[in-house]
Amino acid sequence: MVLKNASILVVDDDADVLNALRLLLKPLVKEVVTEKNPNNINAHLERSHLDVVVLDMNFSGLVNTGNEGIFWLNKIQKLSPETSVILMTAYADIDLAIRGLKEGALDFLMKPWKNEKIIETITTILDAKKSPSGQKKSKPISSVDIIGSSDIMNDVFVKLKKVAPTDANVLILGENGTGKDLIARAIHDHSNRKDKPFIKVDVGALTSSLFESELFGYKKGAFTDAREDRQGRFEAANGGTLFLDEIGNITLGQQVRLLTVLQNREVNPLGSNQSIPIDIRLICATNEDPKSLADEKKFRKDLIYRINTVDIMVPPLRERGTDITELSRYFVSLYAEKYNRTPFSFDSGFFSKLKQHDFPGNVRELQYVLERAVIMTDGHVLKPEDLVFSTIERSASTKSITTSSLNLDDVEKNTILTVLEKHKGNVSKSAKELGITRAALYRRLDKYEL
Repeated sequence: MVLKNASILVVDDDADVLNALRLLLKPLVKEVVTEKNPNNINAHLERSHLDVVVLDMNFSGLVNTGNEGIFWLNKIQKLSPETSVILMTAYADIDLAIRGLKEGALDFLMKPWKNEKIIETITTILDAKKSPSGQKKSKPISSVDIIGSSDIMNDVFVKLKKVAPTDANVLILGENGTGKDLIARAIHDHSNRKDKPFIKVDVGALTSSLFESELFGYKKGAFTDAREDRQGRFEAANGGTLFLDEIGNITLGQQVRLLTVLQNREVNPLGSNQSIPIDIRLICATNEDPKSLADEKKFRKDLIYRINTVDIMVPPLRERGTDITELSRYFVSLYAEKYNRTPFSFDSGFFSKLKQHDFPGNVRELQYVLERAVIMTDGHVLKPEDLVFSTIERSASTKSITTSSLNLDDVEKNTILTVLEKHKGNVSKSAKELGITRAALYRRLDKYEL
C-alpha cells in the first residue's frame, strides 16, 4: 500500500487537531510531522521530502492577509511543486477552500472531519501520484497564468468557462496591458482545439503590403522578393486557433479581405488561383472603445458581427481591488528568482502605496514597476520608497485620486489615500494627521480594501 511509505506534514495552530491527526495517521504512514507555526513550513520542506501537506486555512495572525491558507499553499507549490496539498477548513471558509482548489490544492476536508474520509483522500492522492498515468488535476481557467480572485475577474472566468469549449468567435476588449493575450491563450488551452496550433498575429502592426502575404501566404514569384512558397497564418493555424491582436487598427480595405476569408472559410495565397480550405477558431482583441467599433466609417458592421459571437471585457487593474496584492506577490517572487535574489518580505506601507496608484498601464505597468523594485532595492524588505512610477504614470494616478466626488465614502477614501501618500504609507503618522486612532485607520483601510 502506498500509504505506508508516505511522509505527511499537518499544519494547524490548534494543538488538539494536531494530536488527533497524529494519532490517526501514525500507524498508517511512514512519517507524520505536526506543526503549529506555518512559518516553519519552509524548514520542513528543506529538511525532508514530503508527499502530502494537510494545511489549515486560518492561523492566528501569522500572515496578515486574511487568506493565510492560500498564501501558504502558494509557498508550498513554489518550494516543492511535487508535494500535494490538502486544505482543512471550517464550514465558514468553504468559499476560500474552493478558491484554494483553483490555486492548485488537490482536495479540502471539512472540520469536524471523518477519519475514514481523511484516509481515503490521502490514499487517492498518493495512488494517483504513483500511477504512470496519474497526473495532477488540470487547473481551472482562473489559474492558467491569470492571477486574480476579485469579483470582476471571477465574472470573466465564468464567461471563459462557458465559451472555451465551443467554436464561437470571441472578441476580447480592454485597455492596453490588461492581459488580453492571456485570455486568448486560456480560451485555446481549454478548447477542443488545445492540441492544435495557437497562432498570434499583431495585425495592427502589419502594413497594407504585408497584410495579405502574412495572413494568407504567397507562392514563389508572386512578387519580387517571393523566392519560395510561404504558408500564411490562416493556413498555419488550420485545426487550431488564430488570434488577431489589435484588430481595431486595420483599414477598411483589409477588413473587406478578412471578411471574405471568414465567410468562405478558404484562403487564396498571393500568386495562386487555388483556394485552400481553412478550419480555424478565431479570437480577436482590441483596445478600441466599443463605441468606435460601431462607427461604420472606421469598422464594417458585418465584420464586427462575424468576429463577435461572444465578447469578453477584461477589466483595468484599478477596478480589480485586492488582485493587486496577489499579482504583486507573484511578480516579486518571479523576479526574485530570475535575478537570484533572496525571497522578499513587504513593509506595511508597500501595498498601500501600490493601491494608491491608478495604473494607467495596468498589469503590464505593475509588472515593470515591481521588476525595477526587485533590481534596485538593497535589502530583503520591499518598502514604499522602492516603488518608482514614471512622471506620466504618477500624474495619471494623482488625477484619479483627487477627482472630486460628492459621495461621502469617496471623499473619505481619497482623503486617506492622499494622507498615506504624503507619509509614504506610514500608518501611525497618517492616523495622527487624520485625527483618528491606528485601529480606526486600519478598519477604514480594510473597508476600502486599501
